[in-house]
Amino acid sequence: MTTDRKAACPQPLTASERDALPRMLPQWTVRPDGAALSRSLRFEDFSAAFGFMTRVALEAERMNHHPDWSNVYATVSISLTTHDAGTLTALDLQLAGVIDRLARESGAF
Repeated sequence: MTTDRKAACPQPLTASERDALPRMLPQWTVRPDGAALSRSLRFEDFSAAFGFMTRVALEAERMNHHPDWSNVYATVSISLTTHDAGTLTALDLQLAGVIDRLARESGAF
């Protein structure tokens, strides 16, 4: 049996939802075209940064929604978008909220 991935694709955010993002997620930057969110976080050291990434990875896997990210020593840079939709969806907002919570718990600054 084949599955049509587009059928299960979440709906893109509306223009008013995108306009509200800076108030809802003040730590995040909205890409000028409104199709992605980004945030960089700093940690005390590499171990703290990698531990944070591990916690995010477990939550992302549970959600089946994964960030685009990179790590350079104590800095983690994250970008969120829903690739199937080609833009931001509610999944990105949910994952951003999880990332914000884990960042606070992990001592990001």
